[in-house]
Amino acid sequence: MALWRRWRTRVMLFLAVLGPGFITANVDNDSGGILTYSQAGAQYGYKMLWTMIPITLALIVVQEMCARMGVVTGKGLSDLIREEFGLRMTFVVMILLVIVNFGNVMAEFSGIAGSMQLFHVSKYFSVPICAFIVWILVVKGDYKSVEKVFLLASSVYISYIFAGVLSGPDWHLALAQTVKLPERSVWSDRNYVYMVIGLIGTTIAPWMQFYLQSSIVEKGIEVSQYKDSRLDVIVGSFFTDIVAWFIIVACAATLYLHGMRNITEAADAAEAMKPLAGQYAFILFAAGLFNASIFAASILPLSTAYTVCEGLGLESGLDKSFGEARFFYWFYTLLLALGAAVVLIPNFPLVKVIIGSQVLNGVLLPIVLIFMLRLINRHELMGKYTNSHWFNIVAWVTAIIVIGLSLMLMWNTIHG
Repeated sequence: MALWRRWRTRVMLFLAVLGPGFITANVDNDSGGILTYSQAGAQYGYKMLWTMIPITLALIVVQEMCARMGVVTGKGLSDLIREEFGLRMTFVVMILLVIVNFGNVMAEFSGIAGSMQLFHVSKYFSVPICAFIVWILVVKGDYKSVEKVFLLASSVYISYIFAGVLSGPDWHLALAQTVKLPERSVWSDRNYVYMVIGLIGTTIAPWMQFYLQSSIVEKGIEVSQYKDSRLDVIVGSFFTDIVAWFIIVACAATLYLHGMRNITEAADAAEAMKPLAGQYAFILFAAGLFNASIFAASILPLSTAYTVCEGLGLESGLDKSFGEARFFYWFYTLLLALGAAVVLIPNFPLVKVIIGSQVLNGVLLPIVLIFMLRLINRHELMGKYTNSHWFNIVAWVTAIIVIGLSLMLMWNTIHG
């Protein structure tokens, strides 16, 4: 009986802090992420599944450091960068982040348009309606109510797991390829290397670190709850990459098997899957894309507004009224409205803009990771919660690999 009570208390404490880590990790499976995972499955079948294990470990390491800084300092990442490195450096980071995130916001509304067109709904109807729903949710809700909606949206990603099952994959081959390292010969294939870089790059993005730390601070998670917050990050990282694994499997079992290798939009994967895996798999994949796009369209402008307001020392947060955090809400509204409006412009070079934002993403990520590692190792800031010797080794190795791959991705993107 005593054991049951301890377990029940433990579960309740975990549920109390559940949200920031789980939501942040899942938002990363946005329309761009789904497109990348779909391409991996369509072009290489099950041969990319081995990347999921190291990608998950890298995501846990980076996100855990942000969660720890948020819990210990009670401040957002841009707050800490401004205080420790000055306003000038913070301003440069903010400008880059705003540009990158705006490109991503446009990509999310493009995903909304594409997923709804699969159900024969015009983008001139779906995009404005969804933008308005997202705006009402964030501007009129408080942190707890918005977080509940985001957690519900995170759970909808399970549709991709069902779509993967319905696609009828070769389970033995899929599991074997997950734990088997690729042959050396594949590394001479430039496209294969590019895809590996893309898979890692789509999983760890700069905006995630700022949003996670800000939401932990706003939720009011204390040092005594740190272990539960860390568990939130770990659970979220595992869940999001299990979903990614099933997206790759679904496309490998259908598109790759039937020689359909060219995916230009995430919606293409759902449409191509319809005659191969059946109506239910198509509906689940398309619905998952819509959920992922509208979910990310809510979070990305919110993350940007948090970052800018913290960096400038302005009031921010969903628990503040419009009058108390006027700039925060107006800036959020502007990003949302412009992101939706651009998608509605006929013949707008959306793909070029999105690719350009990914290049800047490659520039910004190394800077953010270096700031994080310098901040988390300051004893006057973190006290006994600085990185341990071994965690520092793991964190720096992870950062160096991610930085190197980001720069490679940026170089490859610039040079076609």
